Parts: sequence; C-alpha cells; structure tokens
Amino acid sequence: MQQNTSSESNLSDKKLQSDHDELIAEEEIKQRIILAHRIVQLGVILSLVWKWSFFIQANDVYNYFQLQDPFFPEMMRSAELLRITYLLVVGTCLLNLFSSSNSLRIACGLILFCGLTILCTHQASYNDMTFVTAWWANLWSLWLSTRINQDNAKTLIRKAALLSRLIISVILLGGAAGKWTSEYWSGSVLYDIYFIDRDYWVFNFLRDSFETESLQTIAMWYSRQVIVVETVAGFLLWTLPARWAAWIGMMIMTCIALSSNFLLFSVVSCLIALASVGLMVPRVAPRTR
Repeated sequence: MQQNTSSESNLSDKKLQSDHDELIAEEEIKQRIILAHRIVQLGVILSLVWKWSFFIQANDVYNYFQLQDPFFPEMMRSAELLRITYLLVVGTCLLNLFSSSNSLRIACGLILFCGLTILCTHQASYNDMTFVTAWWANLWSLWLSTRINQDNAKTLIRKAALLSRLIISVILLGGAAGKWTSEYWSGSVLYDIYFIDRDYWVFNFLRDSFETESLQTIAMWYSRQVIVVETVAGFLLWTLPARWAAWIGMMIMTCIALSSNFLLFSVVSCLIALASVGLMVPRVAPRTR
C-alpha cells in the first residue's frame, strides 16, 4: 500500500515538473514571437529611412513640377498628405518597436496599415517598391499582434514563419512575372538601367574591364540569372523548412541589393527581417527510443 502511494506521488511530481517545463517552454517561444515582431518592425524602419536623401530630392522635384495626374483624387496628389503620412508611419513604427503592450502593438499596426496604404496609392509614391514591401511586412506584424494572446505559441511561431516566407515568395514571383519578357531575357532592359552609366562599384568595375559587346553579353546573363532566381525561389522558398528558408531568403535579398544598388536595401531590409522569422522556430528535438 505504501509502495503504491509512493509511486503515485512520484508520478504526480513528474507530471507537475512536466507541466512546469511546458509552461517555461511556452513562455520562451512567446518571447521569440515578440522578438520576431520587433525585428520585422526594425526592418520596416530601416526600409523607410534608408532612402531618406532620395525622398528629400523627390519631394523637391515634386514641389517644383507640381504634377497633377487626374487619375488620382485630389487628396492623393497632396504633398502635405505625403509628408505627414511618411512622418506618421516612421514615428508609429518606432513606437511599435519598443511597445510592451499587445493592445498598443495592434493599434500601431492599424495606423501603419492605413499610413502605408496611403503611401502605396499616393501619386508621388505609388510606384516605389519600398512602400509595397513595407506594407506587406507590416501586414504580417499586424496579423501576428492579433494572434499572440490567442494561439498556442508553438503553433503560432510556425504559422508566422510559414506566412513570412509565403509573402516573400509572392513578392519574388511578382518581380519575376514582370521580367519574363524578351527585353529582359535579352538583357537589354537591365543593360540600359545598370550597365551604361549606373554609378555603382559593380558596374563601374565592369565598364572599366570590358568592351561594349562583352558588357551586353554580361548584362544578358545577369538579367537571366535574376529572372531564374526570382522564379525558382518564388515557387520553392515557402516549401522549405523554416530555418533553411530563412537563410536562403536573407541571402537572396541581400545579394539583390549588393549586386545592383545599395539603395535597394530600402526595398529589401524589411524582407530580410521578415525572412529571419524562420530562425525563431525552435529546433525539433531528436526522438529518443
């Protein structure tokens, strides 16, 4: 009788210890989720401020020419709205980065969603991919904020990583879809954009080292590898394990900027941060027999 009581006590202690360990593990994963949210918000901030000097020049040009495209409503042609929205988005993103309240995260996410939507549809900024990628990254952050206190942490971090690489895949496929043309496949488009007079160390080196005919051939293969990498990564990235997808996604985005133009970090910084979410997924412990 005493032995049975002792066995039951041991089982009860083990169960309590197991429950305690599970609670600790759940809390650790939740902290990873919050860290992932902050990293993505930091990526959005970097994207928005990376081209600050370019935005200042664009603002001056916009004021000088006073463009009035009737396609856009009058409000969406306002330079004041553009400036206020941009500053509001950057300030809200900074607040969101340091917020410890999930309610405040959600509120910031909603403000950012509205602000970035305006920047994506304003006459002066609709064609800038910086705001498009920032919009997608913030949409992910807003979704995550609404689920932190609702879903199991282990399940949520895996969903978050999957959603992050799905978004990156969609963006890569969108870029690839526009390049599957004879002009891009021949390299003529990127030759005109980058190889003729782009002041960047890669293209400066190539112009100093090769003749025009060789440059056109290099441009053709450069363009083709861009198309193939974006297409293959777009179709396959989301199917990879979380950590593999994270490293590959971060590498692709970094190489895109390094091989083309440092200003492209304004487009890919938030995507690099988004790709890094896969690194937050806990490793699967090996099964013991």
